[in-house]
Amino acid sequence: MLLGASLVGVLLFSKLVLKLPWIQVGFSLLFLYLGSGGWRFVRIFVKTIRRDIFGGMVLLKVKAKVRQYLREQRTVPILFASTVQRHPDKTALIFEGTDTHWTFRQLDDYSSSVANFLQARGLASGDVAAVFMENRNEFVGLWLGMAKLGVEAALINTNLRRDALRHCLTTSQARVLVFGSEMAPAIFEIQASLDPSLSLFCSGPWEPSTVPAGTEHLDPLLEDAPKHLPSRPKKGFTDKLFYIYTSGTTGLPKAAIVVHSRYYRMAALVYYGFRMRPDDIVYDCLPLYHSAGNIVGMGQCLLHGMTVVIRKKFSASRFWDDCIKYNCTIVQYIGELCRYLLNQPPREAEHQHRVRMALGNGLRQSIWTDFSSRFHIPQVAEFYGATECNCSLGNFDSQVGACGFNSRILSFVYPIRLVRVNEDTMELIRGPNGVCLPCQPGEPGQLVGRIIQQDPLRRFDGYLNQGASNKKIAKDVFQKGDQAYLTGDVLVMDELGYLYFRDRTGDTFRWKGENVSTTEVEGTLSRLLDMADVAVYGVEVPGTEGRAGMAAVASPAGNCDLEHFAQLLEKELPLYARPIFLRFLPELHKTGTFKLQKTELRKEAFDPAVVKDPLFYLDARKGRYVPLDQEAYTRIQAGEEKL
Repeated sequence: MLLGASLVGVLLFSKLVLKLPWIQVGFSLLFLYLGSGGWRFVRIFVKTIRRDIFGGMVLLKVKAKVRQYLREQRTVPILFASTVQRHPDKTALIFEGTDTHWTFRQLDDYSSSVANFLQARGLASGDVAAVFMENRNEFVGLWLGMAKLGVEAALINTNLRRDALRHCLTTSQARVLVFGSEMAPAIFEIQASLDPSLSLFCSGPWEPSTVPAGTEHLDPLLEDAPKHLPSRPKKGFTDKLFYIYTSGTTGLPKAAIVVHSRYYRMAALVYYGFRMRPDDIVYDCLPLYHSAGNIVGMGQCLLHGMTVVIRKKFSASRFWDDCIKYNCTIVQYIGELCRYLLNQPPREAEHQHRVRMALGNGLRQSIWTDFSSRFHIPQVAEFYGATECNCSLGNFDSQVGACGFNSRILSFVYPIRLVRVNEDTMELIRGPNGVCLPCQPGEPGQLVGRIIQQDPLRRFDGYLNQGASNKKIAKDVFQKGDQAYLTGDVLVMDELGYLYFRDRTGDTFRWKGENVSTTEVEGTLSRLLDMADVAVYGVEVPGTEGRAGMAAVASPAGNCDLEHFAQLLEKELPLYARPIFLRFLPELHKTGTFKLQKTELRKEAFDPAVVKDPLFYLDARKGRYVPLDQEAYTRIQAGEEKL
């Protein structure tokens, strides 16, 4: 602001008082601008203008299509119908488990039979039907068929059991539950508490004795159902398509609302931003009940006519063999999947594939280069975005470690921002006018996105639970009177506008007056421990300020030279970031999307009376990790051990 005022002052003085010619005035302004630090802007401009123009063009293209589809009241089934018309006999889906190939026409027929069958059973637009099955072609056909009728699918996480499963079915108010035969035992466990009016249908191998009483076999019923397109429901581009449940890492899963425009936006930004092609073949080994697998991956099939290879579950040992067999050109990843691949012994198949792009989110910066160079993948297409968020990011030019960018030149074009937070309480920090304070480059802050409900790109659809939705909204963020979506994630922006994921809010902890990033420490420890699963979290220690770092490692303690490990940590991590406590256990529990579950680990902490796994603590006097028994635990609790 001060620089701008100075430039205007020089302009007026030079022209009106000194009456200099415009050329001299121009040079005067240029020298003042550069001498006042404006050269930084020139440097940023030169380095980012090409990236920003491309990103802006992608945004404008998607925005134009969104406006068109909003005006025409298109829906995902209508957009899919256009894809079928373009190439009805092209392969749409391949299920690796049985090598089953479906053309776009076959997918269209199957989904229409689903719609007609459900309509015959009394379901109508606005009703809810739950889908609870492992990955396969039928999963896509089921929710797509429901959408053709206007029925909203509740896509249930296949890892859920008992209370969590019952909770999802109850809160969705589903009238119908379609489950895979492989999930029958989980339904058996809760059948007594299910609503008697809930209709049960089983898809897959049929054995009446293994399913709850009253269950019908869906497959033959669909074979007999009409395959014509049902009459179009009264649904528009911003109406509900289906529900995707959060991972439940902090409590019972919440049903995030996915509307038709959100499905299109997420799939289209990835398609255009990462320069995908209609002839690409996508390898999708991610769960289809999650947005990465079902929108980012499957959306390329339904909306853009790409072939998608579906795998029931991720397999590190079979990954590259599958890519070779099906000529895949794009692979999807999430969470720790890339590390699992790096942990595999080298094989010839790694160099025989045609994969040109790895698409996903959560690739740690510490293994980014190793992953792309070892497996010869030219483009790492890292993005950021949750199912319900309105501030997705894309790393369109493969900047190592970045999950996306925002223009430093025209930041107002895409209304997202990093805002300052209290790193102890994670509360938003506001200025004297009550508006949130933006972060400067290099300063960590929470990512927020301005909410504009009339704009399909900026709207926030929230959750079925209105209370949960309200918790994700803050007021007076960019300016007085506005609203913004709170991602709950801490990111850092560099000078060029690239954004780097740092931590989930609440996952960072403070020790010895410093903030410890669990993501960074987990990446370092995993690399030192041969890519083992590592969960880092803070635990309370009586008489100390903050929380001491603790690492749970999925590896038998006997496999680790703890003395050598402590020496490596001295070189790799600052003193405050080194874990004080270590816990070795057979495996770490993860969500279906490879997120580590830390809630129970935090509760159990380092008490040997509670934790039966091997425990160690960093003896400050000896400079190495020693066993943590009941006697040592008592000394620590009494403040007799220096940590």
